[in-house]
This record gives sequence, C-alpha cells and structure tokens, in this order.
Amino acid sequence: MSDVPDFDTAGLPEELSAVDQLMHRGEANPRTRSGIMGVELLDVTPDWERYRAGFEQASRKAIRLRQKVVMPSLPTAAARWVVDPDFNIDYHVRRVRAPGAGTLREVFDFAELALQSPLDISRPLWTATLVEGLPGGGAANIVHMSHAVTDGVGSMEMFANLYDLERDPAPRPSAPLPIPEDLSPNDLARQGINALPKGIANNVLDATRGAAGLLGRMVRDPADAVGGVVDYVRSSRRVMTPAAPPSPVLRRRGLASRSEAIDIKFSDLHKASKAAEGSINDAYLAGLCGALRRYHDAKGIPVASLPMAVPVNVRSDSDPAGGNRFAGVNIAAPIGVVDPRKRIQKVRAQMTRKREERAIEVVGVVAPLLNLVPDNLLESMAGSVVNSDVQASNVPGPPVDTFIAGAKVVRHYGIGPLPGVAMMAVLISRSGWVTVSTRYDRASINDAELWARCLVDGFNEVLALGGDGRAIPASFELTDEQADSAVNGGAAQ
Repeated sequence: MSDVPDFDTAGLPEELSAVDQLMHRGEANPRTRSGIMGVELLDVTPDWERYRAGFEQASRKAIRLRQKVVMPSLPTAAARWVVDPDFNIDYHVRRVRAPGAGTLREVFDFAELALQSPLDISRPLWTATLVEGLPGGGAANIVHMSHAVTDGVGSMEMFANLYDLERDPAPRPSAPLPIPEDLSPNDLARQGINALPKGIANNVLDATRGAAGLLGRMVRDPADAVGGVVDYVRSSRRVMTPAAPPSPVLRRRGLASRSEAIDIKFSDLHKASKAAEGSINDAYLAGLCGALRRYHDAKGIPVASLPMAVPVNVRSDSDPAGGNRFAGVNIAAPIGVVDPRKRIQKVRAQMTRKREERAIEVVGVVAPLLNLVPDNLLESMAGSVVNSDVQASNVPGPPVDTFIAGAKVVRHYGIGPLPGVAMMAVLISRSGWVTVSTRYDRASINDAELWARCLVDGFNEVLALGGDGRAIPASFELTDEQADSAVNGGAAQ
C-alpha cells in the first residue's frame, strides 16, 4: 500500500475540467492533437542563461507550467494537475541552430514538425526552443504547449512574467519554488474509491436540489420553466449545427500541414474596420473570407459561404491563466461577398447574433459525456463535433514593446491546432502590429503559392477601405523600417 494518506477530494490537487481533459486525451493521436504554438521573432540573439532563467522564473510564478497531469489507474476520480516533483527546466527549455539559411519559411517548417509531434504527457505539457543563427543576428522563440494547459488568451497571461518592458531592466527577486506533490495514478484511484460514498451522496443531494428547484419553477410558472428548457435545446441545436454547407474544395483531411503568415500595421486594420463600422475582429474575419474566396475562384469552384468556427473569449479577470475559457461561435463565412464593406457587415451581424445564444457554451456541457467515449471513437468524432471547415482565433497581446533576456520581440505568430478542420487562422495584435497566421491541412489547401497570394490579396481588399495600408508576407529579412515602407505602398523585398 502507498504511504500517501487518505484525504477527501476537496484536499486533492486541482481537477482538470472536462474540456481540458478532452484536450489532454487528444495529445495521443495526430488527428486530435491540440497543440498551440507561438513563434516570436527577436531582433538579437538573447543571452542563453538569461533566457533560461526567464522561463525558470515564469514557471515559478505560473504554477501550471510546473504541473503535470495524473490520470487515475481506475476511473474512480477525475484527473488532477500536480506539481511535478521531477520538474527539470532543462527538459522544457532548449536551443538549436537555425535550419538551412534560417529563413522564416524554414523556421515555420521546423515549428510544424514540433507541433505535429506529441508532447510527453508524463511531464508538464510545454516546451520553449530558442532558434539561433537567423539573418542579421536575430533569433526565434518557439513556445509549444498543449491546449489542455490553457487557451491562447490564457497563454499570454501565463507568460506575462517572461517579458520585460526595457532591454536591460534591473534584476528582479527570485520567486519561491512551488511545493512538489507526489501523487501516483494508483494513489488517485484509491482516494477516489475512498471518497466514492461521499461523492455519491453529494451528487444525489445536488440532483435533489436541482429537481426541487425545477419543480418549484414549474409550480410557480410551468410555461416559463418548460419554455426555458425548450429555448436552451433549440439554442443548442443552432450552436452545434453547421452554419453553411462544407466547401467541396476543403473537404479532404490528411496528416501534413503548412503555415503561412502576413504582417499588417495595427493602425491600418483599425482604420479599415472603422470605415466599415466594424471591429478589428470583423475586419480580420472579412479579410480571411476574401482570401478564401480568391482561392476557391482560382480553383474554379466558387462558393457563397462555408462553415467557420470562431472561439469567443469568456475569461473573466478573476479566472486563472490556466485552463480553457472560451466558447464557440459558428458562422456562415460570407466568402462569396466581393464588396469588403458588405462582407464586414455580414460578419458583424452574425457574430453579434451568435454571441447572444443561450447555449453558446454547450461544448462545455457535453464535454463530460465526450470523455466517456473510447479514444478510437473520439478520433472519428473529431470532425463531426467541430462541424466547420475553418477556425479563426483572435488573441490580443501587449500593445507596447517587450523584451526577452535583452532581445526585443519584433513579431509574434500564432500557430494553432487543426482539430478536424482544414485551416486554423490566428490573429495576434502586439506592439503596433497585427500578424495573421494560417495553418492548413495540405490535403485541403494543395497549392501553397496560390494560397500565399490569396492571403495577401484578400486582406488588401479590406485594408483599402481605410487608406493605402497593405498586408505583407511575413519575412525575417524585413526590418521595421522596410516593413513600414512596404505596408505604405512599396513592394516587400
């Protein structure tokens, strides 16, 4: 028997939420793997010891970076986040020389291989890789993390302690080490068995209270009680049902992916959105729709719309950085609308209406049931649960310049998962710039050069509403001054 004492489940480490557990289970299979990644371009190569120490400090302040998942050996208890007693920062923080000539294309391709590879589920679920030897003495910081740890917005909060607001700040005091926790799968299973009688009693009590509350509502106002249930069911159906037929161009799914990205001045996208009486997010989705329209037209298969999922942040100020706090909105992406102003308005109308759905967080409601599904069945269900061709996420970053170990973060590209979809687009706004990264399934988007052109041209349609701002292909070779020139009408070199 283990020496770990028995204690009530209230004394156990934090449970994984049902959504986080789904993400964690998906790590084992390439079709359901949910890794998220940030690729930051740095103007100089940071000092390695300072870089390493920065992540060490971040892991002390954001405890989730030191926690691993313990799954019970029997399904008697929920999985738990536990501070890893064997945590080793040198496993998680690495450095490599740039592949090839060190172009951004080569760095993206290197990142793709990491994102397609499984994380070690016996350790905390993240890695950070410093890529040295890039053109002009620059470097790249690649952070890879399981979606079970957090979402895009949460990752920005989690790593906030990594950044400085000046290149060489005064030293900061070291944060205390989190207390390690020894909890084995067998320990967790046994404690779940011991707590089972109390757990059953609590569940019965909760169910009784819920039934009594519903009965009371029905006695006071039967029509209102029944109507509320009916409204939620109808809302759930609208949330889960595809908003448009799938695209015949994007129907295939494979195991190979590729990323393409563009840079836009934040002020240019802001002007364009205001010119069409929309938000930054509306303009972003409209630009993506324009790119998709151009690609479909070039393939000779124009379509009016396609199903697009848009994660909506529901994280409150009191929520911790760890864990997923988002809901999903499904829209019929109006890719057939040529006029960018009308496209922005159509996107805005749908997003406004969909955000008001009562069942917007229905995925969180059904997640506990999905966790009962065997792994092989869960894999086959991935595409049908998502019900979209494209996902598009929007992650705000710090609006000011930030530094890592003396190196300035020049650009930040978000590379997201492909959970049964053909494409995942991520917008990151940071330090006066917007980047739009599109990671796509190469079985669906099979002409990389065509998509790269369509991505630039689709966003330029939208940017033209606000003036002469331009989207430019992401590149290490562009300094900020060259990028400003290209955005304001010149050609990217």
